[in-house]
Amino acid sequence: MLFAPDGAPVSRGEFLARVRAVATRLPPATHVINLCERRDAFIVGLCAAASRGQVTLLPPSRAEDVVAEVQSRHPDSYRMGDAAASSPEREGSVDVHVDPALPGIAGDDRADDLSIDPESVFVIGFTSGSTGAPMAYPKTFAGFRISTAQNVAALDGLLDHDEQFSVVATVPPQHMYGMELSVLLPLVGPAAVHAGRPFFPQDIATALAQVPAPRLLVTTPLHLRALVESGVELPELKVIVTATAPLPQELAAAAETRYRCEVREMFGSTETCVIARRRTAQENDWTLLPGVELQPQAEGTLVLRDSLPQPVLLADLVELDGDRRRFALRGRSADLLEIAGKRASLADLTRRLQQVPGVRDGVMAQAAADAQGVRRLIAIVAADNDVGDEDILAMLRRSSDPVFLPRRILRVDALPRNETGKLPRAEIDAIVERDAKARSSR
Repeated sequence: MLFAPDGAPVSRGEFLARVRAVATRLPPATHVINLCERRDAFIVGLCAAASRGQVTLLPPSRAEDVVAEVQSRHPDSYRMGDAAASSPEREGSVDVHVDPALPGIAGDDRADDLSIDPESVFVIGFTSGSTGAPMAYPKTFAGFRISTAQNVAALDGLLDHDEQFSVVATVPPQHMYGMELSVLLPLVGPAAVHAGRPFFPQDIATALAQVPAPRLLVTTPLHLRALVESGVELPELKVIVTATAPLPQELAAAAETRYRCEVREMFGSTETCVIARRRTAQENDWTLLPGVELQPQAEGTLVLRDSLPQPVLLADLVELDGDRRRFALRGRSADLLEIAGKRASLADLTRRLQQVPGVRDGVMAQAAADAQGVRRLIAIVAADNDVGDEDILAMLRRSSDPVFLPRRILRVDALPRNETGKLPRAEIDAIVERDAKARSSR
């Protein structure tokens, strides 16, 4: 279930004793915001709160303004954190400190499901804000059991009989993808998870070396690229799993070659959890997980699965194959563009921008409508100094229709990605707005 920071295994009995000890220290409340950065502290705090009937809130970011906004929606809530979450460098306060190393309280270690009511709301996840304002989505423990079993099916063919994964994750447990693959998989699936959240390539290598094979690395394209480019050697891996942003096929292939293992990309959302997977180095289309059904709609795609209380409409546009078990992504309803009778998606244009040599990162955005009601395209890029705007435009002309070329290129040192690699819509809009104000004041 758990590995300590040094890689030593934590028994189920010891884990449950720690949960009971933390549960006795929790204040009376209906909701808790779990800000713990150490994964073992997060899991212990999560289960302790659930055993008291408290719902855990998972803000899309641990930035103080975001946390405060979530807390304002739930006034009967408190903040839970560990030593890292309450360090002097972080703003805000923590009401309850979780130290997984404190002595536990003895009790009945045979109790099933950690005294968690499977049908009650277990956590409330919030969307990242990458497509608009964050939205809240309640999840039950029973629903998570179903989706976790389907996630295990997404990793089929990788484990021998009676084996379990040793998970090391670079993503925060507060993110729904991190919750699924590095919290729930160890709680109810065939896995144990390392206590830490390594960030730099050498830290990732150290954490992987502390746990036994077969090893599962849960990460993002942002972290995976840093790993591949670092040249750091990693212990033997069984599989790398990635999500939160599109994984370039060339990066997936480079990672498979370097680390001699499969790279499986997951497709999902806070609303639905993981619903599909693919081996990106070898295929473009996605395979649905068992028990998941898609129904394309004019405005997006309806997702049906047993773990959801009702169907969920995603903005993603898909094209199903004949047996309706595989699909291709065709963009999002919110980012479809129509200019001069031609159609494209911002996501696809962004992908083409990111493939330009010398562009380290980039995104295509739209400016506010001008006097004629036209919204011009803008490319926001972090690029090498020897790559000029004309170089970027010349490469884009080779893959994009001229009507979809950006009218402006904005240079930034780095794009404002959050800790899972996503670009919140508000951050991109702010960059575009600042540029518009600067131009108007000249």
